[in-house]
Order: sequence, then structure tokens, then C-alpha cells
Amino acid sequence: MALKHFTAPDGTELSYQVTGPAGAVPVVLCHGLAAGGRQFAEDAAYFAQLGFRVIVPDIRGHGRSGFPPGYPAAGFSIAMMAADMLALLEHAGAARVHWVGNSLGGIIALEMLARAPERFLSLALFGTAFRLKLPRLTGPIFPLLYRVLGKGWLSELTAAGTTRMRGDRRLIAEMIAAFDPRVGKAITGQVRRYDLTANILGFAGPVLILVGGLDRAVNLVLRPALKRIGARANWRVVDLPTGGHCANLDASTQFRAELEQFWARA
Repeated sequence: MALKHFTAPDGTELSYQVTGPAGAVPVVLCHGLAAGGRQFAEDAAYFAQLGFRVIVPDIRGHGRSGFPPGYPAAGFSIAMMAADMLALLEHAGAARVHWVGNSLGGIIALEMLARAPERFLSLALFGTAFRLKLPRLTGPIFPLLYRVLGKGWLSELTAAGTTRMRGDRRLIAEMIAAFDPRVGKAITGQVRRYDLTANILGFAGPVLILVGGLDRAVNLVLRPALKRIGARANWRVVDLPTGGHCANLDASTQFRAELEQFWARA
């Protein structure tokens, strides 16, 4: 995968990787909080072999991407991160993409729908709620956990709670250990309360919602929302029984198959 760099609208230096044929249909695989583009390394190689051009960003404050000094709240808003990703599409020369977002990567996409729905060939989400309403303590708990447990213990415990696949726990633990908890505090302070339901309901393009059967925390919010909304002509909702919050890792075969079929229909 080729590593690329670009400058965000606020001057922050950001990175992404790209693989696959230059003129092929572009796919974006966007990770969640405290992870990084490494989460999708195997998926990127798989979809590139199918003939897609695969773009894998590192959200600001993650992986190889930088972040604004001083951890300002405005520098980590959902709107700012959405602006980052629209700038990425411009830099990558990707006019319209199949977007796949996990957790924070899905939240960012939901914000992008209100700004530039024409950039989406389709949208696939997993581990993403349409809205959240978490207590104020959610943000400060990030650095507190790192201090109390230490990066080693916290990364191992979080990895064990994220996936049952032992081979994937090491990857998750490494990403969490490398993550700056002050970035986590800043981002969580911005995303702990949002409601982007209207954005996805207003999107007329194809939508795939992958529901990890083991992603219990998100499902407490997501499943009732799906029940309230009901069936929609442009939506497909699929259960991944063995999928956790990072379902691309522990339900990879079904995850990839569902995306292939979805994109073929889209």
C-alpha cells in the first residue's frame, strides 16, 4: 500500500494509504476511535485483488496522522473530521466512493452525508449508532483509565473485550497502546452527544448496516433505532452473529461477502 499525506483545512497534516488499480471504483475503509488504518490492512489487500481502488485513512490523532497542538475541542469536532475526509477524497482524486465506516468512521460519514451526499456511491456502517447521549464523564475517563491501568493492561483488556479472535487481539492491543489518551478525551467529548439520524434518513443512496451480534454496547442503541425506523427501500440490514465492535476482524468472511454483494447491487 502506498502512503500518502495531505493537509487538512485547519493545517493539520494527515495520512492515508491507497492500493489497487488507479482507475478502479474507489472504496474507503475508515476505522474507529483509538484504532487506525491498520485495522483494515487485510481487507484492503482483499478488495484490491478484486479490482477496487482501496483508500484507508488514519483519522486525525490516529496512526500516522497528526493533530492540532493543545488538543482543542474544536479541532476534534465531528464537523472538522468530516471536513478532513472530504479533503482526503479531493487529494485522492476520488469523486464518488463506496464508504465503509466502523464506529467513529461511520459517525464521520453520517456528518458527510449532510455536506456532500453526492460523494457516496454507497454507505456501509458497522459498530455505529445514529445518535448517542452519553454522560459528561465519558471524555475524562479516557486518560484516567490509561493512568490507572497503564497502557499495557488497558490495551490487553480492551482487545480481549473487543474480539474473541486471539490472532486479532494483538493488533487491537497495539493500536490502543499507541493511541494518545488526550486525543481520546478530546474526540469523546465531541461525539458523546450527537444525533445524525436525519442525515442517514435523508440519504437516497444504497445503505448497508452490518450489526455485529457481539457488539453489545452499540446494539443497545442501534437495534431500537432500527426497529423504530423500520424497513427502508434503500437500506439493507444484515446480522453478523460472530461480529464484535470490529466485525471486519472477527467476522471477516461474512463481512467481505456482504460488502461484495452490496456493491454489486449498488
